[in-house]
Amino acid sequence: MRRGLLQRRRGTVRALDGVDLELARGECLALVGESGSGKTTLGRCALCLIEPDAGRVLFAGEDLLALPAGALRARRRRFQMVFQDPYGSLDPRQRVESIVAEPLAIHTDLGRDGRRERTRELLAMVGLSPELAGRFPHELSGGQRQRVGIARALAPEPELLVADEPVSSLDVSVRGQVLSLLAGLRERLGLALLLISHDLTAVERLADRTAVMYLGRIVETGATRELLAGPRHPYTVSLLSAVPVADPRRRRRAGNGSAPWSASIPGAPR
Repeated sequence: MRRGLLQRRRGTVRALDGVDLELARGECLALVGESGSGKTTLGRCALCLIEPDAGRVLFAGEDLLALPAGALRARRRRFQMVFQDPYGSLDPRQRVESIVAEPLAIHTDLGRDGRRERTRELLAMVGLSPELAGRFPHELSGGQRQRVGIARALAPEPELLVADEPVSSLDVSVRGQVLSLLAGLRERLGLALLLISHDLTAVERLADRTAVMYLGRIVETGATRELLAGPRHPYTVSLLSAVPVADPRRRRRAGNGSAPWSASIPGAPR
């Protein structure tokens, strides 16, 4: 941070500070916290879309940050991301078929006919009609666009899927459908799923474990049901108390109560 007429350095803001997480094969780990807590930054670091200043990102025991660019590119088919904004994450100039087939062209040896057939299989897998393959993103609803984004992420058959707020921009009526889709795909394909969300209802529905982020740090982690039933950190308690309930006269009360991917971001010296 720089302030003043001479723009002198007054301090440093760390998006991530001392983060250490592991995610097992087939597990769903939820990352929760308020906006600006570092959730998306951690998800992007996990996929090497952002390179941290220090630390390691291990996938199947291999440090991705130590790989040369060509080797990292070859590994990318094993981990993919579903982005938060289904409107901005799809190329408006491409048809749905081209959007879903692009990872197949990059990461597989399939020919044009093979890519077309696989694209239609992927669309069916996420609950979309093959007839939508010829449409542009602006011709689809928000839920359909997000399903296209999921199909694109699944195209190279990844082992890890990072879902960054996958339902936050969708109507309430389609959120449950997309969550059910992710749950089914995880079970069917054996995916490791890193779910980034501030929707604790979605977290409770999908996640085996939950990690709570505050100001770039993990302040609490544990089995989802146990953490939601008996939070120990005051910030987790405040998150739970902010969840709306059907009856406004009621107040929430909180009680006390081998990994294919891991990341370690060193903390700041104190």
